[in-house]
Amino acid sequence: MSTGTTPSSDEALDASADRPDPRRWKALALLGFVQFMFVIDMTVVSVALPRIQGELDMSRTGLAWVVNGYVLMAGGLLLFGGRLADLFGRRRIFVTGVVIFAIASVISGAAMTPEMLIYSRFLQGIGEALAAPAALGIVFLLFSAPADRVKAVGIWGGLSGLAGTLGPVVGGLIVADASWRWIFYVNVPVAVIALALVGRLVGESRMERTGQKFNFAGVLTATAGLVAIVYGLLQAAERSWLSPQVLLPLLGGLVLIGLMLLIESRAAAPLIPLRFFTNRTRAVGYLVGLTLSCAFFGFTFLTTLFEQQVLGYSPLKGGLSFIPVGLGIAFGVGLSTGMIPKFGVKPVIIVGLLGVTAGLLLLSGISVDTHYASGILPGMVVLGLFFGLAMPGTANTALYKVGTQDTGLASAMQNVMQQVGGALGLSVLVALALRLGGDRLAEGVEARAAATEGYVLSYRVSAVLLVVVAVTVLLLLDKIGLQGDWAEPAAQTDAGSATADTPSDDPGTAGTSVDDRSSAPHKR
Repeated sequence: MSTGTTPSSDEALDASADRPDPRRWKALALLGFVQFMFVIDMTVVSVALPRIQGELDMSRTGLAWVVNGYVLMAGGLLLFGGRLADLFGRRRIFVTGVVIFAIASVISGAAMTPEMLIYSRFLQGIGEALAAPAALGIVFLLFSAPADRVKAVGIWGGLSGLAGTLGPVVGGLIVADASWRWIFYVNVPVAVIALALVGRLVGESRMERTGQKFNFAGVLTATAGLVAIVYGLLQAAERSWLSPQVLLPLLGGLVLIGLMLLIESRAAAPLIPLRFFTNRTRAVGYLVGLTLSCAFFGFTFLTTLFEQQVLGYSPLKGGLSFIPVGLGIAFGVGLSTGMIPKFGVKPVIIVGLLGVTAGLLLLSGISVDTHYASGILPGMVVLGLFFGLAMPGTANTALYKVGTQDTGLASAMQNVMQQVGGALGLSVLVALALRLGGDRLAEGVEARAAATEGYVLSYRVSAVLLVVVAVTVLLLLDKIGLQGDWAEPAAQTDAGSATADTPSDDPGTAGTSVDDRSSAPHKR
């Protein structure tokens, strides 16, 4: 129920459907551009890692933290960022996150020690954790018509996958002509453009605050638990699984995650209500996003190491080798947005998962004598195409039957799964690859061949995980149609309290948010 002049969530959606803002596609382009920057920053460093290692004298475990420091903070704090966006204003929190990200990018580019680089990457992750869920929440509210929303959310998910692939390409081009530091400095002009335009294209929107309190204990235990688990997994690459350096962080992380669940179940205002996961389709969609990201980030990191350290590729050549993956993702996303209205989300996701599995199995045939055209390119093309096919449907399941007041939270959960999946993929798959490679080296196998055997094992483990998830989707995911499957009225949502979004308190701003329209006529 709403009172006074505040429109209810279902009324807001109806009004939006009658009067869609003509600038919504421009707003999507701007927000997607920023999201592209966020995601590309996870992988753009991959081709520069050997250069960074040499200049800053970093260990291989330290190199993994250059990537994981970013994705762990982004994943661990995304839920918090999503709730902040819902309560304090999605545009306001988006701007705050972009500013933090830009400052951290400058510090990363100026890093003089391994610690300075790693800590600044943590700060970058905090910036994304604030801005990314706010941006996707705005996109969800902008596109209320089902057909438009399928396209918009599908484009959003596809951009994330494309950015993850083009990171090595962009990094290779930059490192070839300039210092690796410029892979961070180039974020600054993007941030400046976003800050200059967002006020013209996006109005403020937020849910009505009724005394909600922030659950800081849940945030701290969740983030600390994830960091501890990833630290333990990375230590397993060089030490025994029963060593204190591995066992204590893993057990401590699991205890912290369990404590977080206990805190959330008893909190008056939980960071995320646990009943949010009782929707089976959303839960399975999150699992799909986590596993795809796990496989994809592991593939990107390990293939980069294989090409540069085993085959002797330069950073530029290694980066350019990923272009077919990006092209495949772009084509797959376009194909998927056309297939979903015809066949539904479920079959498209299953085909995508099985296709990515086939791509990884093709890549698992690599050896020290592999040629790019015959040994790497086919697997990259197949993986990219079907990854792009799977991502739009996965993005749509994250917002399945979510009320408008919880769009920030729901979109944050989607990004959490991607970030946590990426962190786990890097830590688990890298640990498996380095451990087997080390064992084979100790047995007398030549160094390049030993390392390659480790990469092959990781590819195959990823493939097995994807098959398991595909079967899970087949058995548990609901059939999702085009009409009426995403937004529920506030009073019926299962994701949070039944409070309606309020219109902007900034009447001087003409924006595109569907919440910023208290004067819009309502038709029945």
